[in-house]
Amino acid sequence: MKPSRLITSRNLLVLAVITEFATGLALLFDPGLLGAWLLVIDTSELTYLFARCFGLALLALALACWPGQGNTGAVRGMLFYNAAIAFYLVYLGLFVSHSLLLWPAVAFHLLMSVLLGHSYHSKEQ
Repeated sequence: MKPSRLITSRNLLVLAVITEFATGLALLFDPGLLGAWLLVIDTSELTYLFARCFGLALLALALACWPGQGNTGAVRGMLFYNAAIAFYLVYLGLFVSHSLLLWPAVAFHLLMSVLLGHSYHSKEQ
């Protein structure tokens, strides 16, 4: 199988959905874990509340973007999310946190943005 056949809109969506669903579950059930590992910051009850809300939003995004017929809206949604979270994580890495684990997450979201953007624009043409 050609490598280019593996990078399809559907496969990208499945990867993005699984990743964001797992992250959403982690934020929902143990918000301090991601705060400690990914950002190396102290957490409080308030950050737990917001992290759990963010976890629920990621679960909803993952469920809404599961590939089906007419994936354009799902690709567009995941493209926006991946680009936005990549830039936000860069901001956190430069000005808030100095965790080494943050940069692989940045790289993953940037790569997903590029691949989803390519997939989205190639379908429009």
